[in-house]
Amino acid sequence: MVAMTAAFFDLDRTLLPESSSPVFGKYLAAEGLEVGIEVPGSDIALGLYNRLGETWLNMQVTKQLVRAAKGWPVDAVERAAANAADELADLVPGFARQLVDDLRSAGTKLVIATTSPTVLVGPLAERLGFDHVIGSVWAEEDGVFTGETVGPFVWGPEKRDAVVTWAAENGIALEDCSAYSDSYYDGSMLDAVGHPVAVNPDARLLAVAVLKNWKVQSFEAPPGVFKFAGLEIQDWFRPFARPEFFRLAEWTITGDENVPEDGPVILAFNHRSYFDTVAMHLLIAKIGRPARFLAKREVFEMPIIGPIARIVGGISVNRGSGSDAPLLDAIKALEAGEMVAIAPQGTIPRGPAFFDPVLEGRPGVAELAKRSGAEVYPVALWGTEKVWPRNQRLPKLNPLERPPVSVTVGEAVPLVGRSAPADTKRIMTAISALLPDEARRKQNPSAEELALTYPPGHDGGSE
Repeated sequence: MVAMTAAFFDLDRTLLPESSSPVFGKYLAAEGLEVGIEVPGSDIALGLYNRLGETWLNMQVTKQLVRAAKGWPVDAVERAAANAADELADLVPGFARQLVDDLRSAGTKLVIATTSPTVLVGPLAERLGFDHVIGSVWAEEDGVFTGETVGPFVWGPEKRDAVVTWAAENGIALEDCSAYSDSYYDGSMLDAVGHPVAVNPDARLLAVAVLKNWKVQSFEAPPGVFKFAGLEIQDWFRPFARPEFFRLAEWTITGDENVPEDGPVILAFNHRSYFDTVAMHLLIAKIGRPARFLAKREVFEMPIIGPIARIVGGISVNRGSGSDAPLLDAIKALEAGEMVAIAPQGTIPRGPAFFDPVLEGRPGVAELAKRSGAEVYPVALWGTEKVWPRNQRLPKLNPLERPPVSVTVGEAVPLVGRSAPADTKRIMTAISALLPDEARRKQNPSAEELALTYPPGHDGGSE
């Protein structure tokens, strides 16, 4: 017999990216139930909570909600909770949904462990397919709430005790269980299980997680992507990813308005230079949302660049291995509503192929689009090789010589989905159409021009 296991999820800033209070409050008000707790600066406090996590002070305010509920009809609160469930469920990040689905498929019991009242959270838990809710229980009498709780206010050590008690009653060994929370005050609950995970942790929980070697992740980004105060590295550095800070080229970046602000997106770009990465990062920063890059394994093995590639959510591709893992990782990212950037050519063309006006691509992008349902947006890069020719180990560092570099985004490519080769041709044709006229003319490159397209140390005598 397989031992039963469970996964315990905190609610606010963990399973949900922010506080659930405004949503619950809206639907309670629709039932004529005003919370009635007026605290100066409450909007600021809520913003700080959403960004930095809970404090002892804001939890004292939360405790007062049970008293504010005195005299509320139970059926009215239940209606409000049921009406709020769909809106809240829509806020659950895609990667959290994927994890919940995977755990459920493995036979793991799913439990929301929250300070919030069970009467409010119950419908949401049911909507998400959870098995149980551990939370504060409001006392009721004659169909109305009394303003008291049945048992303790479930927070901090009380939450841990409630989890321990529930596991014991259900014959579940906590050392086989996992728990997920953002809050330092849930540290004791995380410590009680065998597989603790700090999700979008506040500063103190992050310190504890580092000291105890707990897993740290965010449900709003792929596993391994570090976030702090709700922002990942791409978000923090976006204000600095501007053309004027990268003075090695004269930049022209257009068409970024074609890319949707959210939802699954594939950016398919042509590959001309190692400098393409800089060009794509400037484009992505201008679009204003993070992206996940598919890149060959060697990039992730490089010092400095490799660790950065991993913590920003890069997807490693081991060419020639035949592994579907990169494709599956990219599909998961897209299903979670992410943006993925990929060069269909796979590598920088070398020799005569570099000058071929017909762009050849591999079918991975078309397959990715078909399996994920994401739209593909063509991105044409031009001039990056003037900054960093392939035969040089470093870019040209002469700010007085700034070659023109263009980054152009087109509208979504109409794909049929029946044939990967045919859709690949459509994608590459769309990229080519965005390039300048000279890119589509047959060329007879000189020996010197050909040499620039080969890696350092290559004699250019063979492909």
